[in-house]
Amino acid sequence: MATPQFLTAGGLDYIVFDYLAEITMSIMARAKAKNANAGFAIDFITAVLKPNLSEIARQGVKIISNAGGVNPAACGAMVRALIKDAGLDLKVAVITGDDLMEQKTNIAASAPGEMFTSAVFPDPEKIASINAYLGAFPIAVALDQGADIVITGRCVDSAVTLGACIHAFGWSADEYDKLASGSLAGHILECGPQVSGGNFTDWEDVPDIANIGYPIGDINADGSFTVTKAEETGGLVSVGTVCEQLVYEIGDPQQYILPDVVCDFSEVRIQQESNTRVTVSPARGYPAPDTYKTSLTHADGFRAGVMLSYYGFDADKKARKLAEAAFTRANEALHRVNLGAFTETSIEIIGAESQFGDFCEIDSAREVALKIAARHEDAMALGMLLKEITGLGLASPPGLSGFAGGRPKPSPVVRLFSYLTPKEDIIIHVDMNGKAQQFSDAAGTPVNPSLIERPLPPPGLKTTDRFVEIPLIKLAWGRSGDKGDKANIGIIARKEEYLPYIWAALTERTVARRFAHFIDGGADIDKVQRFYMPGSLAINFLIDAVLGGGGMASIRNDPQGKGYAQILLAHPVPVPQTLAKMLT
Repeated sequence: MATPQFLTAGGLDYIVFDYLAEITMSIMARAKAKNANAGFAIDFITAVLKPNLSEIARQGVKIISNAGGVNPAACGAMVRALIKDAGLDLKVAVITGDDLMEQKTNIAASAPGEMFTSAVFPDPEKIASINAYLGAFPIAVALDQGADIVITGRCVDSAVTLGACIHAFGWSADEYDKLASGSLAGHILECGPQVSGGNFTDWEDVPDIANIGYPIGDINADGSFTVTKAEETGGLVSVGTVCEQLVYEIGDPQQYILPDVVCDFSEVRIQQESNTRVTVSPARGYPAPDTYKTSLTHADGFRAGVMLSYYGFDADKKARKLAEAAFTRANEALHRVNLGAFTETSIEIIGAESQFGDFCEIDSAREVALKIAARHEDAMALGMLLKEITGLGLASPPGLSGFAGGRPKPSPVVRLFSYLTPKEDIIIHVDMNGKAQQFSDAAGTPVNPSLIERPLPPPGLKTTDRFVEIPLIKLAWGRSGDKGDKANIGIIARKEEYLPYIWAALTERTVARRFAHFIDGGADIDKVQRFYMPGSLAINFLIDAVLGGGGMASIRNDPQGKGYAQILLAHPVPVPQTLAKMLT
């Protein structure tokens, strides 16, 4: 949908595409293992280039994409064949060097520790993929050499935009503020319509999402930029939508580490310029690190689950009774064949506010979805669980129903293992229409947290008015996502005067309590970090060990924490009575 929308709008210099996430990489690795010519985003060929290639060539728009996945060479070959068949004269550059699978033995011998958990290196025989997150300068080199289409493997999401900026403006490796600002532009754009109304807290204010406008960034040489969308499209570009994307999955906003620069987004200001246009001020940058973040995926047993529905009186209690009975019977079956216990189990009752833990506000539900899931080293054990769930169908409390095409099957658990690779160990190549040249990235320096000056917190509360509680959503927008097994929740005050009340209510302790049912170990405040972003009136939270392993390793209903902001937006905030009356 996006590409023809952009081409109809016209006037673009670049269209950038970000296809990759840790889950995507593991899926592509499995596809390549079955077919040596697979392992990339095939819809980049079929849905983007094939129907639009002639118009792309006519307008002279440059295309930059990480659609190469784990097989950028195969992706590039297919694009070149497509161009030839169309009789066009377009240069294609393919960037490689991120895929480290051929070095698996040497990497395993050095056994790097997991950068977030210090976990030991996995069994080399179970490794599915190893990819370093490359930066933007190889992309800029390809553009400098006249590439019309640039295809990469695993690069950081924002690199496809930053590479265009480096090429267009001639930014050098030591212009840290500009590099951080270009990276911010890429971060804002990378999730497509998520910045133009998708997943927005005030979703009822977003018109015509069926025809939502994909974002367009108009970037200046100093790193400032505007965000807009094509005319006659749906969606919404506002301070709120852009701020939500700003805080999305950034972790420490003053130490957002990328291959080309360490970014500080804390003082970035966002202002409404017109109904469909928002301006974003430049960010601050620090020297690039001397390592690449590297993501390895490996097999770690199996998982399986099923989703059923219950309706009628006390549907939630009936659902839990069935789930507990299923695990009782399955555990007895496992004991009989000496398979050992499940490594993890999960019962979630959607509709009974199970996602809210101790802050559930209903006593009984008349309609729920029951999710039962488990992990085990042996797929047979999970097959036994699924069989027992099915077998209990005629023995369960009344109201059981479901919509499925047969009994689910166990699937492999793919776990993420992240570590750092020295830049000097990575060899990058830029292949321009079959002619490759080696690229050497800047060496970088160790990240130095002492360079960061933390902002003062919002002012304290000063009022004699009586306080009453209102839900946070009345005062703030929110957006959440994942960082491995960590959840990132960004909260943005709707007005500056609301910040002191939000800051006072959302401490590390209160947030830990709010997510205690998800955090490994319960309400541990040491697993919650709070960061202040005065430029955008935002507070960013990073919660560790809260996603059940995260991604494809998790058996949670929300393994990426996408809905966690919705949980926090229900948190009560004490405010003066006069303010509460204005907001209700």
